[in-house]
Amino acid sequence: MRRALLIAMALVLALVGWSSVCAEDGYYVIPTMRGKYAPVPKTGQTTSHGTRDDGDLQKGVPSPAPRFTDNANGTVTDNLTGLVWMKDAGALGTKSWGDALSAANNLKSGDPGTGLTDGSKAGDWRLPNLRELQSLIDYGRYAPALPTLFPFAYVQYSSYWSSTTYANYAPWAWNVSFIEGQVSYAEKSTVYYVWCVRGGK
Repeated sequence: MRRALLIAMALVLALVGWSSVCAEDGYYVIPTMRGKYAPVPKTGQTTSHGTRDDGDLQKGVPSPAPRFTDNANGTVTDNLTGLVWMKDAGALGTKSWGDALSAANNLKSGDPGTGLTDGSKAGDWRLPNLRELQSLIDYGRYAPALPTLFPFAYVQYSSYWSSTTYANYAPWAWNVSFIEGQVSYAEKSTVYYVWCVRGGK
């Protein structure tokens, strides 16, 4: 009976452009490419400030429910993107861009102060690119600019480094503020927070 229900659910989801993911602790869906296009998620803004603005139209792919799954091993899965994030967003503190890359690349399960018990090895984790980091932002919220019911701990009301270098000037890189969701760039010698991710395509 359960198998038939899951198959039926997968078929319905496929018709609307979603794919299904079966996990040990539940059944989740994530948006996937339909035809040749990648889906664009909703921004999270629900209040309208002008005719046909974002809050009025709310275009984009809605987030799955639940949006996040706490894996109880120091990691959180984003069921919208499939990315796996460190639960403790403040564990690695602030670093320059180069040190942030190095810390992310060497992060592993059992490292002191990280809470990671996921069995990960050095090289499994990385510094997120700009799009990945920005995918966490909910533009309908402020301080932090994250969706409701997020299971992350110690999210800093500050900026986090991305692994993406500013194309016009290589000594700078992009960062995202989790106060209001602002995207900016700064010299790589600047110290910002580090939030690591793994998975993705």
